[in-house]
Amino acid sequence: MAKFFALIPAAGFGSRMGNELPKQYLPLAGRPMIYHALRTLCDSPRIAGVFVVLSPGDNEWPRHDWSEFFGKLVVFNCGGAARAESILNCLKEAPAASPICDDDWVLVHDAARPCLSVAQLNKLINELVDDAVGGLLAVPVADTLKRSDANSRVEHTESREGLWQAQTPQMFRYRLLLDALSRIGGAAMTDDAGAVEALGLYPKLVLSDTRNLKVTYPQDLALAELILRERKP
Repeated sequence: MAKFFALIPAAGFGSRMGNELPKQYLPLAGRPMIYHALRTLCDSPRIAGVFVVLSPGDNEWPRHDWSEFFGKLVVFNCGGAARAESILNCLKEAPAASPICDDDWVLVHDAARPCLSVAQLNKLINELVDDAVGGLLAVPVADTLKRSDANSRVEHTESREGLWQAQTPQMFRYRLLLDALSRIGGAAMTDDAGAVEALGLYPKLVLSDTRNLKVTYPQDLALAELILRERKP
């Protein structure tokens, strides 16, 4: 039976936050931001192991206590210059550190999405476990979309029909994801589904909700903290 592994690329810096500390370590509800995603994934009995990909020069990780995740957490210091490169490097090294097989599932999740819930995680797994391709959490686009010109003037309004906003985790078989990312060679790719799409495949969209937000700007931290504090311990 196929197993489920999670992978969190955490080698980036997050310059749009305007902070010297890498975004994944910013304090959120009394913990580093990445802690909250790790807790959801590591606490799940369905997840066999959780991989975290750090940059080779990461000096912040050892300053925190991760002992509650021992036994399930595996850390790789093989992060690259781009997200896709970090994930690809980890996938290549993972078999030497974990009993992962070609048909096992890998759920790639953003360190900057600390509000992933157990319900969202289970829904993703339940809807994709028998899928031939895999897929991702996403929400239909609700806002009106405007395309701008070079002067920040509205050029025209874009139709939002059929448009979805991608989230994470994004869940694909180990070998498929490895092959997809190897083909693009670590090039700039904003999400893993895009690499799979480049193979001519069609990932499934699994309905999520906006509480699984990505912390991108400073004001997002306050909203993420509200979501986390409203949950029962």
